Amino acid sequence: MGQSLSPRFKAYGADLKRSLFQVITTATPFVALLVIMAMASDGRYWLTLLLAIPTAGLLVRLFIIQHDCGHGSFFKSRAANDLLGRVLCVLTLTPYGNWKQGHAIHHAANGNLDRRGRGDVDTLTVAEYQASGPLKRFGYRLYRSPFVMVLLGAPINFILLQRLPTGRAFRERDARRSIMSLNLVLVVAFGLPMAFIGVVPVLATYLPVMVIASWIGNWLFYVQHQFEDTYWDQERDWDFHTAALSGSSYFKLPPILQWFSGNIGLHHVHHLCSRIPNYRLQAFLDTAPELQLIEKRISLRESLKCWRLTLWDEQRRLLVGFRDLKPQNS
Repeated sequence: MGQSLSPRFKAYGADLKRSLFQVITTATPFVALLVIMAMASDGRYWLTLLLAIPTAGLLVRLFIIQHDCGHGSFFKSRAANDLLGRVLCVLTLTPYGNWKQGHAIHHAANGNLDRRGRGDVDTLTVAEYQASGPLKRFGYRLYRSPFVMVLLGAPINFILLQRLPTGRAFRERDARRSIMSLNLVLVVAFGLPMAFIGVVPVLATYLPVMVIASWIGNWLFYVQHQFEDTYWDQERDWDFHTAALSGSSYFKLPPILQWFSGNIGLHHVHHLCSRIPNYRLQAFLDTAPELQLIEKRISLRESLKCWRLTLWDEQRRLLVGFRDLKPQNS
C-alpha cells in the first residue's frame, strides 16, 4: 500500500507561499494574545487565564510547524527549515536538534518492540508486566495514569526536564549542545521582558499557556499511537508501511481543532510520508481513498477511552488495560 502511494508524494511537497502564510497567521495572533494577556495580568487575571486557552492552541500549531521543520517538510530548503525550527523552539521550550533526532528515531521504529524507548510512550507487553516485580509494576501503573502522564508529566517535561541533558543527551555532544544552547537563549528571551515588566507578569502570562499546550500536545501524541488495535511487532516481523498505516491513528477532529493541531490527527498519512507538510495532509488523504479501507479512525469521544489501554497483548495483538489481566496477574 505504501509503495503504491509513493509516486504521489512529490506532488504534495512544500509550497513557500503557503508555508509563510501559515507562519504569519499563527505567530501574529499568538504574539498579540500574549501582549493582551500580559496587560491583563495586573488586575484582570481571569482574562489572562481565559485567553491562555486559545493562545495555547496557537502554540500547539507553532509546535506542529517546528515539527514539520524537523522533518524537512515545511520548506524545500534544509537551512530554512532549521532556521525556523530553532526560532520556534524558543517558544515551545523544546530543543530543536535534540528533539529532531529523537523524533526521527520514533518514525523509524514506531511499532517495533525491539526498538522501544526513544520518542515514544513507554509501553510494556503483558508478559513483561507480569514478569515484573511489585515496585516496577507500581511505577508503570503510576506512569501510565493520566494524572501523572498528562497533568503533571507533560508540563514538567516541557518546562523542566527538557532543560537537562541527562542520560543519552548527556553522552551525545550534539544533543547536549542543542539543549544547553536553547537554555542560554531562553535566559535572554525571557530575561529581557522580565527586566522590563517584571518576573511575575511574564511567568503569570507564559506558564498557563505552556501548561495547557503541553496537556494538549501530550494528549494528541498519546492517541496517535495508543489505541486498541494499534501495531507492534518484533524486529524480525516489523514492517515500516504496516506500522505507519496500522500503528498510527486518524484522529478525526472537528475542523477548528484540526486547524489548531495542524492536521496532526492525520497521523497515518504523516507516518507514511513525513515529507508532506501539515497543510497538505488533508489534500493527500482526499486523493487516496484506498487509505480509508485500513485507517484507524478515532473520534474525539472515542479518544477518551484510549487512556485505559496500557499493555500490549502479544497473543491477542491488542492494546489492553490493567483490568483486562487475570486477577492473579494484576
